[in-house]
Amino acid sequence: MNFENAVVLITGANRGLGLAFAKEALKRGAKKVYAAARNPASITLEGVTPVQLDVTNVAEVQRVAQELRDVTLLVNNAGVAELGPILADDAVTMMQRQLEVNLYGPLRLSQAFASTLKANGGGAIVNVLSIASWITGPLLATYSVTKSAAWSMTNALRQELLSQNTQVLALHVGFIDTDLTKGLEVPKVTPEFVVERTYDALEQGLSQVLADEGTQQVHAALSGYPDIYLKALPQHG
Repeated sequence: MNFENAVVLITGANRGLGLAFAKEALKRGAKKVYAAARNPASITLEGVTPVQLDVTNVAEVQRVAQELRDVTLLVNNAGVAELGPILADDAVTMMQRQLEVNLYGPLRLSQAFASTLKANGGGAIVNVLSIASWITGPLLATYSVTKSAAWSMTNALRQELLSQNTQVLALHVGFIDTDLTKGLEVPKVTPEFVVERTYDALEQGLSQVLADEGTQQVHAALSGYPDIYLKALPQHG
């Protein structure tokens, strides 16, 4: 994936990681950046085109796909996390809310834009996943289930879109220093760091990026061999 003349659509682009994705896309020379959010008035970054989009709204997804026929890179960044154990009284309700955003949202967007990406030469999709795709605990139990499902969905997308030359990149990362994690006293990485590593991996044609050390360690432990995905990537601070 080359950012020169790329046309990028980023969901949840009004703040945090999504905003960092938009800034870095402009920095790398993207021809156009569509910054999507439920409230387009919250998009204030100069140089992007605000887009109204709720990823849980099927009609809005279809409308955006019909309007934005020039997209070559889809970044499925919009996500939600709710705290609570799997045996909480409202665990099913929490999981349903998170599945709508974390699983069905990226799937809807990917389905809607697959033909556009094909028409524009193949392009790429980035799905923002998590270290919680592989490990879990009481704090983020229901969230972990949704991210595990999104990981599996991403792998299925990669297989199905291979024939049309669409690159599908899975981003796995631990805690990121955004509003979402403001109250959590845990090690965090900056959104800028995560985005740089993700776009580096995208430009190198990789299918997976493990953006922080914790995620790399978990992946290596579960795989049973040292991780090799990011050996060639520069270490950004």
